[in-house]
Amino acid sequence: MDLETLDKRYLLPTYARNYTNFVSGKGATLYDERGRDYIDFASGIGVNALGHAHPKLVEAICDQASKIIHISNLQVIEPQAHLAERIVSLSGYDMACFFANSGAEANEGAIKIARKYGETHFEKKRYKVITLEHSFHGRTITTVKATGQGKFHQPHFSPYPDGFSYVSTIADIYDAIDDETVAVMIELVQGEGGVEPFDKAEVQALAKELRSRGLLLIVDEVQTGVYRTGAFLASNLYEIEPDIVTLAKGLGGGVPIGAVMTRHKSVLQPGDHGSTFGGNYLSTRAGLIVTEVLSSEAQSGALTERIAYFDARLQALLKRHEDIFDKSVGIGLMRGLRCFDSKAQASIVNKAMEAGVVVLKAGRNTVRFLPPLLISHDEIDTGFERLETVLASL
Repeated sequence: MDLETLDKRYLLPTYARNYTNFVSGKGATLYDERGRDYIDFASGIGVNALGHAHPKLVEAICDQASKIIHISNLQVIEPQAHLAERIVSLSGYDMACFFANSGAEANEGAIKIARKYGETHFEKKRYKVITLEHSFHGRTITTVKATGQGKFHQPHFSPYPDGFSYVSTIADIYDAIDDETVAVMIELVQGEGGVEPFDKAEVQALAKELRSRGLLLIVDEVQTGVYRTGAFLASNLYEIEPDIVTLAKGLGGGVPIGAVMTRHKSVLQPGDHGSTFGGNYLSTRAGLIVTEVLSSEAQSGALTERIAYFDARLQALLKRHEDIFDKSVGIGLMRGLRCFDSKAQASIVNKAMEAGVVVLKAGRNTVRFLPPLLISHDEIDTGFERLETVLASL
């Protein structure tokens, strides 16, 4: 039985799959079963921050697997404690952490923290969370409801939890706050929503206003975090201090992990929240290697230089194809090219795979680029050369 038949027979049809069978990778290059190479401008949707088969990550995973992979969170887990210290230190914020397995779980934890804060810090309970249109916060029932995209609120999954509302712009948030609002949850760059950054001054004004009212600012950094935008957190670039930050994707370099960090360290008490697998030995050991390697890259200036090189190639491609693309969007190595129509977007993504370069779709007709943060200049050049052939054929 061939792989496509096997997949379709035994797996639920929840993905519109491409059936290219990748069997190995090195750096930002993937190889299929025929030995053909593909430049990876997607990194597993922003997950493989170090690329594929990074020697330090491989060594750490193998070493940890030979000792302990998992124990219960009822015992102290040494690499978990060290990773919490590391990400708090890199954030520059005075926070404490809870580890989960994904971005959706991290956002669930953030919402639980916010709701308990709303129960315990006000005379009248506050529980409502305001999010933004085009946002994406996860696939669980609660995080789907927190997502500001109607297409995800399908009636056959209802009823959804109440307490979520959506506004179009940051300016609209102020009028949406009522006496039951406890938090605002935003992505500083909306990934699934079209790689769309928010204005820095508007975000800073919002953070100041929420703090003055005693309300919480939750920043979903599942996609923007761990140096994806050039800084450890996009929040650092925006020069704000959120009340709660969520992380996942790039933190484990491919090993599933999520984290919620908060400056409200005493809100959750024993029994309030938990996870069987969250923050186990394997995932947190991987996280330590990822943060060690990337913090070194950032401090040396290598990451900044790589971002500039990628951006130069992106802008050159945009300039040559202004009949296809309206503009470039994004920050750091979280980038997009906004197409004039969805037909062009779909064609580019599909033909790019045929040409040997992996790119992604995002909202607002955006072709999205999330390359590994260690991608080489040669891989960047090859990827854009292959994209050039795709665009020339349209």
